[in-house]
Amino acid sequence: MFGKVTKTEWCLLGLTGIFLCGLLALSQHDRREMEDGGVETDLAAAQEAFMPDVRPLDLNTATAEELMALPGIGEELSRRILEYRETHGPFAAVEELMEVSGIGEAKLAALEGRVTVNGE
Repeated sequence: MFGKVTKTEWCLLGLTGIFLCGLLALSQHDRREMEDGGVETDLAAAQEAFMPDVRPLDLNTATAEELMALPGIGEELSRRILEYRETHGPFAAVEELMEVSGIGEAKLAALEGRVTVNGE
């Protein structure tokens, strides 16, 4: 059924084995690096690493377009923030954003350092 294995086939088998061992070693290296915390994701990186010269946006003077430029704030949420500001007056603290429907702790955390109230 199968004949004798040629030198070329042995070479291909050997090279395939070496390639697979290399992939395994690379995979183990990446896994160890992740466990050691050596890789920093954009979520874990400080805001300054991405936007060093960006000043926080004041919630009491921001326009709808400026609000929509913030992460996770779309047209609808921007409209709700402006409506809240019109109904309840100026924001006293950034945490007051959680009173706006659609903004919870996670979204507020994503906005940390990007928004302010009266330049605080």
